[in-house]
Amino acid sequence: MCRWLSYRGSSIFLEEMLYAPSHSLIEQSLHALEAKTPTNGDGFGIGWYAERPSPGTYHEILPAWNDANLRNIAAQVRSGNFFAHVRASTGTATSRQNCHPFSYNNWMFMHNGQIGDYCDLRRRLESDISDELYAERTGTTDSELLFLLMLDRGLDEDPIKATKDMLKYLNQVMIEKNSKKPFRMTAAFTDGPRYYAMRYSTDDKPPTLYYAQINNQLIIMSEPSEDDATTWVEVPPSTLIEATADNKLIFHDL
Repeated sequence: MCRWLSYRGSSIFLEEMLYAPSHSLIEQSLHALEAKTPTNGDGFGIGWYAERPSPGTYHEILPAWNDANLRNIAAQVRSGNFFAHVRASTGTATSRQNCHPFSYNNWMFMHNGQIGDYCDLRRRLESDISDELYAERTGTTDSELLFLLMLDRGLDEDPIKATKDMLKYLNQVMIEKNSKKPFRMTAAFTDGPRYYAMRYSTDDKPPTLYYAQINNQLIIMSEPSEDDATTWVEVPPSTLIEATADNKLIFHDL
């Protein structure tokens, strides 16, 4: 499964989070410690907010550890709100269109996990996406599908309700189709001012997710970037985190 990082706080160069820590996201792309597979080399992506309300994004199918453009971009781009994602495919093609984070208008979304029996459920799930949003679907992943389902359920108006409605709908479809495999996910999504992260599973094995709050900075990652047990806190299962403007956390049950 994939590994991801989100950062909110004072503006920093992206390289300070992507490369500098001892167990940075780039290191995790080669040697993840808490993933099903240690290598996440099926492409990567970054997304950041700067002078405009909509995010900038960069995606590539090369492994993150082997892309000189990423290192150069990370050394030059500063942001106080950015995402980064290294991908381990769960069956869909390695392409730029399937690399996270995904964006739509001011929203940005990234995901780790898998819809169990996705191939059997995909047609049913995609049929519930509105024509307007389906036209925005450029890839084939379940991750992008989840993002579009949330947008269709009012992500812009009420992100918490949209998230819960998406989960309710997905569970209903899994029951209808007699799906035997679990649905597991972590995700982060933001429109800039508003920020959310979640950890969820239909069984007792949700993907790992941790957060750290350091000097008014909020860092959320699939696994810690530093070997410091006093700093990192595991996100409880079935939890949606909402971050306020000053990075205070509100925990919602899912």
